[in-house]
Amino acid sequence: MKILVPVKRVVDYNVTITVKEDGSGVNLANVKMSMNPFDEIAVEEALRLKEAGKAEEIVAVSIGPDKAQETLRTALAMGADRAILVKTDETTEPLAVAKALKAVVGEENPNLVIMGKQAIDDDCNQTGQMLAALLGWGQGTFASKVELDADSVAVTREVDGGLETVKLALPAIITTDLRLNEPRYASLPNIMKAKKKPLDVKTPDEIGVDFTPRLEVLSTAAPAKREAGVKVADVGELVDKLKAEAGVL
Repeated sequence: MKILVPVKRVVDYNVTITVKEDGSGVNLANVKMSMNPFDEIAVEEALRLKEAGKAEEIVAVSIGPDKAQETLRTALAMGADRAILVKTDETTEPLAVAKALKAVVGEENPNLVIMGKQAIDDDCNQTGQMLAALLGWGQGTFASKVELDADSVAVTREVDGGLETVKLALPAIITTDLRLNEPRYASLPNIMKAKKKPLDVKTPDEIGVDFTPRLEVLSTAAPAKREAGVKVADVGELVDKLKAEAGVL
């Protein structure tokens, strides 16, 4: 069984985001970048399935600039067998990424695609669903537990009312949630080995996908600073403030 794991290069979750002075976007100069945390969970889940003897090969794939190779090397250091980069300097949007992944799936023929439920830079939460629709495959989103059989996979999903378990025929798409697992750290020996693992670079023309943005960002602004709270003497004053100032009653 082959598992395909898409990963994205994003601003590290520990970095405080700042907006450019002209409002044209987020400042990325000299900012630490890393693998999207939800994608780390997806890589870890694929590795655990392989270690359990239920998968033979794990292929990591990323769509982005040349520097996304660093993110793929991280996946390789964690334990993925090989990697594919679809190189583009355009701002990638969910539909274009889903089309690119569909093209890669057509070449690789994986039995399962495991990916993060969303990226922490745009929080779209669309790519997995779009990919499933383009391929006509079943999908299990927001997975908190995955049980893989020979020809099916049971996915326990986190929903508003609790947990829901769906059984999907393979091939299928799974998007991972936070409570699925705890990703491992890549050891130094594995980091060194990752440098020798195969990493194939493709162009948009080779896979027949146009990454020209369909959306135009008019402006970017930082959220307003939160105002300090106030103390009230009693419930009556609280109710008055909620009515007169907050306007919520």
